[in-house]
Formats: sequence, structure tokens, C-alpha cells
Amino acid sequence: MQEVYERVFVTGATSCLSGSDSVAVVHACKSPCHQRAVGYTGKLPNSHPNYLVFEQGSDLYLNIIDPPVPLFMPALFSSFLDFAIKHWDDGKKLVIHCNQGQSRAPSLALLFLARALTVIDDSSYSSARDEFQKLYPRYQPGTGIQAYFTQNWAKLGQDF
Repeated sequence: MQEVYERVFVTGATSCLSGSDSVAVVHACKSPCHQRAVGYTGKLPNSHPNYLVFEQGSDLYLNIIDPPVPLFMPALFSSFLDFAIKHWDDGKKLVIHCNQGQSRAPSLALLFLARALTVIDDSSYSSARDEFQKLYPRYQPGTGIQAYFTQNWAKLGQDF
């Protein structure tokens, strides 16, 4: 687990923990976290109310995979930012994890630092990525999330 900014941590699944009064956890992996929290195996119908996200107290479970082509839905990133800001404003630590801690979790941390906290350059995904990699050298975004962030950067978190 690595602190990338004050109270913001990125890690892999080996450091998966539950949220608490002092820690909010974003589980950025379909398997096993979202599946276990929502109670399904395989695929979940996209009509299910918790298809993209399931929030339970200080835990946010995201149905997110790391495909080579961008299949992401904007609502997932909006829900993440809403959750992260709410718990950050409450003074909690924010732990964001995915399976390996290299692509999804750090991409979400980058988005939070650039768009919500504005502590890294947010003029483009490329510039935010360059600054974030100084904070988290293990950042290796998948081609799908890189393409999605590059193509949609102007729209991501525009409400903040």
C-alpha cells in the first residue's frame, strides 16, 4: 500500500480491507470484490440496480475490469468521485485498490487528485498521468483505460 497524497492510498487486492469510521475503501475490481458484495458469479445483468456500483457504508464496490478496449461508463467515474469526495471531506483516509494496483486503482486516484483535489495538473490526461507517475511510479494503465481517459478527459469530473 502506497500513500500517493495525504490520506490517499493505492494498493492491490492483497491489501483489501473493509471501510471503517476512519477509512473509506474503493474496491475497483469486479472479481472478487464487486461479485462478493453484490452476491453473484459470472456476469451481472446490466439492468441490476447495483450493476456498476454498490455502496455500503465506507465501502464502494465497482464493477470495473481492465479491458484492452474502453468499455467504461461515465456513471462509474461520477459515483467514484462522489464517494471519494464525501469521505475525504469527512476526514477519512481513502484506500483505492484493484487486483494488482497498477491500472484501475491508480487511474482512479489520478482522477481524484486531478479533478477533485486539483493537486496535479488536470489540463489533459497526459499531463495528469505524467505528474501522477512521479507520485506512483508503478502506474501502468491498461490500453483501455488510457484510451478512455484520453478521449473523455474533458468530461470526466466536470461537475467538480
